[in-house]
Amino acid sequence: MIERFQYDNRIVKNFLFITILWGVVGMLVGLIAALQLVLPEFNFASWFSFGRLRPLHTNAVIFAFVGNGIFAGVYYSLQRLLKTRMFSDVLSKVHFWGWQLIIVSAAVTLPLGMTSGKEYAELEWPIDIAITLVWVVFGINMFGTILKRRERHLYVAIWFYIATWVTVAMLHIVNSIELPISLTKSYSWYAGVQDALVQWWYGHNAVAFFLTTPYLGLMYYFLPKAANRPVYSYKLSIIHFWALIFLYIWAGPHHLLYSALPDWAQSLGTVFSIMLIAPSWGGMLNGLLTLRGAWDRVREDPVLKFFVVAVTCYGMATLEGPLLSLKSINAIAHFTDWIVAHVHIGGIGWNGFMAFGMIYWLVPRLYGTQLFSQKLANVHFWLGTLGIIVYAIPLYFAGFFQAMMWKQFTPDGFLVYPNFLDTLLQIKTAYWLRAVGGSIYIIGVFIMIYNVWKTVAAGKLLANEEAEAPALEKVAVVTESGYWHRVIERRPIQMLVVSLVVVAIGGILELVPTFLVKSNVPTISSVKPYTPLELHGRDIYVREGCYTCHSQMVRPFRSETERYGEYAKAGEFVFDHPFQWGSKRTGPDLLRVGGKYPNSWHYYHMWDPTSMSPGSLMPAYTHLFEDVLDTTTTTKKIEAMITMGVPYAADFPSKANADLAVQSGIIVADLKKAGIDALSDREIIAVIAYLQRVGTDIKAKPAVVAATAN
Repeated sequence: MIERFQYDNRIVKNFLFITILWGVVGMLVGLIAALQLVLPEFNFASWFSFGRLRPLHTNAVIFAFVGNGIFAGVYYSLQRLLKTRMFSDVLSKVHFWGWQLIIVSAAVTLPLGMTSGKEYAELEWPIDIAITLVWVVFGINMFGTILKRRERHLYVAIWFYIATWVTVAMLHIVNSIELPISLTKSYSWYAGVQDALVQWWYGHNAVAFFLTTPYLGLMYYFLPKAANRPVYSYKLSIIHFWALIFLYIWAGPHHLLYSALPDWAQSLGTVFSIMLIAPSWGGMLNGLLTLRGAWDRVREDPVLKFFVVAVTCYGMATLEGPLLSLKSINAIAHFTDWIVAHVHIGGIGWNGFMAFGMIYWLVPRLYGTQLFSQKLANVHFWLGTLGIIVYAIPLYFAGFFQAMMWKQFTPDGFLVYPNFLDTLLQIKTAYWLRAVGGSIYIIGVFIMIYNVWKTVAAGKLLANEEAEAPALEKVAVVTESGYWHRVIERRPIQMLVVSLVVVAIGGILELVPTFLVKSNVPTISSVKPYTPLELHGRDIYVREGCYTCHSQMVRPFRSETERYGEYAKAGEFVFDHPFQWGSKRTGPDLLRVGGKYPNSWHYYHMWDPTSMSPGSLMPAYTHLFEDVLDTTTTTKKIEAMITMGVPYAADFPSKANADLAVQSGIIVADLKKAGIDALSDREIIAVIAYLQRVGTDIKAKPAVVAATAN
């Protein structure tokens, strides 16, 4: 029996247009952040500083631009692959508006310094709860649609959608366990090494299961549609899917090579990262070979051009990622701009170009018209491609050359470039070129916006597109035949459960031993909890996003121990909620900064970095000298730490502010000796206290040549 129904195109249109809007916002914030790295004066307000805008940029691009692009593609393809309307128009609207509210909340809170300090997961606990609820709404709507389908077979794209939903839910919940102390402040429940492992288990797999698997699903739908060709290999898609979701979840520790993470965890991350090359390239080849026989069209069709470059960038990034997990290569690339280039090949190449191709393909179909200008779309393609090249290549060179400068010794055994700033200024030109490349890329996006606007003006939205399909007949399991994989393809709930089991295996086997086996994080008796003033200073450090430029992880290389001091030990970080190892050195490592400089040096450096380090690219933090330290939260902060196992005395919360006042007075008195009249109740005093404490709990070998600040 043929049934008539309507596809909901309005929800697709809403997600598609908001994808474009947030894409522009996220990219412009990224361009501003790039300029701030070469023009420190561009950090003209506390809420407009690099440390606060960089998390806004990453969240806007990942969750607003890429995220809404995922939803637009899923809502369009899912209905047509299943021959049915979405399960609930109401849930579709709740999903759309709920997700936009989350993004707006991020856009407000992150510049205000409300952050958990965990990369790609900076949003505070109320927003984390909102993300969970909206994700559940999306899941109910997706699975409700699958269950009422008129097509028995679940196409490969839907496998990736299912794995994305269940894995992102698992990652978000585990990584977001935190202890709130107010509406806008919480502490990660995990500390130090354990927090680092959980964070990069989440961080790497946010890339895997938010930036990769859903876009692979979109690739498997939109690329064959645009090429009017079947997917090259059904069997290869099966191998691609199951191997990818099983292997990816193990690879997170490769972000922590040569760190204080146990060696066995680092090795697991490396092994599984190398294994990832096979399924990743299998997927890339499956996409590119789908175009066999259609290459003449690729030369003419901008949609296919975008898809080809996107899939190629996916292949490049998924080869480079495993290679970067090799210790010999990681020792050079980690903490440098090489990683920034690598990430953006995936972000603006793979995700960006897939989104642009999808937009150009969808808009004319949603509005029943032709694309306004193929020529403008081609101009956008070449500007975008040029932008990627100009952005990435200088950063690859910058990362490699800076790493080599860090490691260079004279014949007599001294560092050739003892001051970190010397190496940073050598790559300043690459930072300018990054901004140029980003600008070219964004110009292409504005051309796309004009093209889309003119296309929309020439047509009319097909809000409820008429369709028809035969009703799904119930078939007994015993009568099902065909390829063996058809069995699970036709059972969405079983596929959900099996996908969860497959991705959970790696997470359980990596995380659980680190928490249950004490030898993985040996304690050090001399490591003591932070004083109340130091704890406040650390919270300000996190609030200002200092971890976006500074690491706190001296690796066991001679070049690093000579420059910074004793290498990092796992037991040093047991009271760090959250950890602050960082992932990029735009400034020097700060693990051994405690006691290296007098209090007055830090005071002047935070007021005007160039006064202590001529030519510094670090912004000034003058607001710390004006803002009064909020001591009303001291008791709650200490109580939270006690709850999480930090060994303060039971009665210490009531004495914490008195302890804080004593330490503040000592620092102010010391500054007075240097001719500085400082106020003891200002935030700068807490920051100085924290910086003077960092890395001083163990008996460290002094650095042969002290590093200067950036």
